[in-house]
Amino acid sequence: MKSMAEIIATGRRLLAPERTAWPRRGGLASRRTIDGMRIDLNADVGESLGPWPMGDDMALIPLVTSVNVACGFHAGDPSTIERTVALAAAAGVAIGAHPGYPDLVGFGRRDLAMTPPDLEAAIVYQVGAVATFARAAGAELRHVKAHGALYNRAAVDTATAEVVARAVRRCSPDLVLVGLAGSRLLAAGVRAGLRTAAEAFPDRAYEADGTLTLRGRAGAVLEDSAEIAERAVRMARDGEVVAVDGSTIAIEADTICLHGDTPGAVEHARAVRAALGAAGIDVRALGA
Repeated sequence: MKSMAEIIATGRRLLAPERTAWPRRGGLASRRTIDGMRIDLNADVGESLGPWPMGDDMALIPLVTSVNVACGFHAGDPSTIERTVALAAAAGVAIGAHPGYPDLVGFGRRDLAMTPPDLEAAIVYQVGAVATFARAAGAELRHVKAHGALYNRAAVDTATAEVVARAVRRCSPDLVLVGLAGSRLLAAGVRAGLRTAAEAFPDRAYEADGTLTLRGRAGAVLEDSAEIAERAVRMARDGEVVAVDGSTIAIEADTICLHGDTPGAVEHARAVRAALGAAGIDVRALGA
């Protein structure tokens, strides 16, 4: 029987990417290169549950460069994870884990009171599941991005941010931690010795302080593909976004996200890819 140390070492070998293209520092390389601008386009996917579908992953995944796969706690199940990872691997899309609170009924969008040890273990558990399916598909796990209420809390609460960063580091120090641009989560990731990627959301409304408008408020989720595409270009090229109060806020992002569960997500993705291309912005996975 293997010792606990041997089990942990085996798990880390499964989770660690076989190669990495990112510099070993807190943040990723600049979005501005000698050849021009570049940005990653990611989507939250794998959120179907059993016979109940959520989003059109088959059509959406080939349109993005990175995916964040639900890990079974807020959405998804083992078969859905396996199927989604296989789709991403076949499309050559970078694979990430999308852990959340254990809240299937609330889709992970309700804030739960979990002790730090319980939350850390839950994140390690979820990341490990997606990492194993990725390895079985001949791919590698590239990044981790928290979901929903956990993502939002980690953006503003240092204690939660430290737990998330610590959990990701336990899985593998080579994983990239994705978080809201300017958030406490990214700062915690840097302190933990992780590489981080700042994220922006062209399909979501922003408050003047740089946080996302709560989903329960009118206009929190944008629906017009042309508007979403224009915001994506402005985020990638100009490093700014207009908040709900009309103010313009700086937002330097390494990756921009489209929500796969949003109606019209595939149309949004097509519009964003076309607009970014027309603006001369290279769309590629983090570190590619």
